[in-house]
Amino acid sequence: MSAREVPLVYSPPASRLVIPADAAPPAGPLGDTLGRPLHDLRISVTDRCNFRCGYCMPKQVFDKHHQFLPHGDLLSFEEITRLARVFVGLGVEKLRITGGEPTLRRGLESLIGMLAELRTPDGRALDLTLTTNGSTLVKKAAGLRDAGLKRLTVSLDGLDDAVFQRMNDVGFPVRDVLDGIAAAQAAGLGPVKVNMVVQRGVNDDQILPMARHFRHTGVVLRFIEYMDVGATNGWRMDEVLPSAELLQRLLQRHALEPMDPTVEGETAERWRYADGSGEIGLISSVTQAFCGGCNRARLSTEGRLFLCLFAGAGHDLRALLRSGVGDEQIAATIAGIWQRRADRYSELRGVAAPAPDVRRVEMHYIGG
Repeated sequence: MSAREVPLVYSPPASRLVIPADAAPPAGPLGDTLGRPLHDLRISVTDRCNFRCGYCMPKQVFDKHHQFLPHGDLLSFEEITRLARVFVGLGVEKLRITGGEPTLRRGLESLIGMLAELRTPDGRALDLTLTTNGSTLVKKAAGLRDAGLKRLTVSLDGLDDAVFQRMNDVGFPVRDVLDGIAAAQAAGLGPVKVNMVVQRGVNDDQILPMARHFRHTGVVLRFIEYMDVGATNGWRMDEVLPSAELLQRLLQRHALEPMDPTVEGETAERWRYADGSGEIGLISSVTQAFCGGCNRARLSTEGRLFLCLFAGAGHDLRALLRSGVGDEQIAATIAGIWQRRADRYSELRGVAAPAPDVRRVEMHYIGG
């Protein structure tokens, strides 16, 4: 299979689950082999998307013949909520709903409502958020807020309509995404964050226009280095614009001051405009790896647990759910998986040779 081919129905391999005979919950804080806690869970609710961005779902691979996962393979909302409850019991305090494009999952508001009712062991509400391409927000923002969503992140890779339509590759206009961001703000889903994936020679001319547009709006703009996720986007290092270089471009036009992280394990290096007109973030997963603080697990739409965005195989929690075991045994299994975790792909990129015949999970399947 060539580097730009995927099976008609994409489903990465599953690692063998080790189910402890003793279902007792772990004693004390849960940490992996590097001492990293389990704090965030990213939940993909669909592998479908209405965009065909080249860095995620290139149209020449994910064309009209591509078959997405059948509905029966997806976790039900009840199964997602049950697993989320177990993860919260193990220390998770933040849930991020992703895709594909998550708002394409029918009845998503019902799932949001179910997750919004979960509480940490000491009774606190969770940080419940969602990542979207913004294409449906004009219609859905208020309903998502009413269901219990706290805030959201919108992916937007440029303001120039020609650049943006070329990148989403389906002719979707940038105006509709901007209207969706405004609808999210009006609904109280804030602060809204906007993620821009920057590719040198593709959309790096949009950096300054994006910064100028979102100043004074309350939107937090974050620039993300183009990453080598999956095997279909034809990633090349020479298309990566290092955050250090991007920052210099910004500093030529704007006075910026560094900010302290808000939470442990934060991926973005934060900067604020000296005149108080807002802040930006730099996510440098290629040139300044932050594996050492990574506290995120990812649950795929068909119930596989991935411990790294660049993993090649997941752990089949759906099979465990549907086997009839109790929550304590599921919790003990997940705890054992996390305690054996040693992933740090970005720190080793270019240093250690990749494992032979291991193909990394695709971004549309697991979410960013």
